[in-house]
Amino acid sequence: MSTAVATARPPSPGRLRAVHRKRVLVLAWLFGALAVTIVLSVTIGAKPVPPGDVWHALTAPTGTENDIVVRSLRVPRTAVGILAGIALGVAGALMQGHTRNPLADPGLLGVTQGAAFAMVLSIMVLGVTSLYGYIWFGLAGALIASVGVFALGMIGGRSGPTPVTLALAGTAVSAFLYALTSALVLMDEQAMDVFRFWQAGSIAGRGADIVWQVLPFIAAGLLLALFNAPGLNTLSLGEDVARALGQNVTLTRTVGVAAITLLSGASVAACGALAFLGLMVPHLARPLSGPDHRWLLPYSGLIGAAALLLADVIGRVVARPGELEVGVVLALIGAPFFIALIRRRRPVRL
Repeated sequence: MSTAVATARPPSPGRLRAVHRKRVLVLAWLFGALAVTIVLSVTIGAKPVPPGDVWHALTAPTGTENDIVVRSLRVPRTAVGILAGIALGVAGALMQGHTRNPLADPGLLGVTQGAAFAMVLSIMVLGVTSLYGYIWFGLAGALIASVGVFALGMIGGRSGPTPVTLALAGTAVSAFLYALTSALVLMDEQAMDVFRFWQAGSIAGRGADIVWQVLPFIAAGLLLALFNAPGLNTLSLGEDVARALGQNVTLTRTVGVAAITLLSGASVAACGALAFLGLMVPHLARPLSGPDHRWLLPYSGLIGAAALLLADVIGRVVARPGELEVGVVLALIGAPFFIALIRRRRPVRL
């Protein structure tokens, strides 16, 4: 009996150039969409500011009310939203790639609850009351929790943590830290108020100092993510195939977890728990980019930033003269998305 062996022909150079042009065009389109949401973010609010006044405030401020609103409130808020959206979008794509689970999000590494616990502890023990003070504790708590999850995931394994052990360790650490945080806030009214506002997730009231505090961590995380993308492409073929191709699986996972920790830890510490963003964005980017993480990661970052700013604008419009926190808007949008995702496809077997 003869066996027919099908050989796949490599794509032609013309086909590769067409695909590359299409991806660059989509990237440019996403930059344009982000630019539109930036304009909406700095013009729409409890006090509408015409685009001409925004330009005047940015180029030749004279101290008018609109100048103060734009420069002191809208621009820093928009900058924080851009950074947090990019960070959570890229972190979500990395998390789903490393766990091979379409329902995974950055919070699976325990960063959210780690940040919450450290912030509440700093308020109760050290008396920290300023956002600019306890954001550092939130970032430290997120980093420590992620390292703990990664260490637990390595127990019993010779080749580093696997998607299963990472998910189990993250779930256990998150539940433990959430229980501790809940116990602490019940004993301190001030910690309860801060935790309640932080848990909702918001980019309101964040000044330029917050931008400069989280920017180095997000920049480092993005660099690690770009370095991790080729290895993650190889890892998506399976660990055995990746090792056969000479890929260092342990190093690839370590770099990926470090990138996720820096990106999600910085954004969570600055903005609170922004639910569903890291889950939704990769699913919106993947039909545009395909499975190649070298394109999926930048697409996810741009979509994440645009989605976060758009959700923030919606929150300002629907509750005038007040506003809904952006975390609430994302939850209202993300919950139906999550349900539809579960109904549309089966979870990936790990």
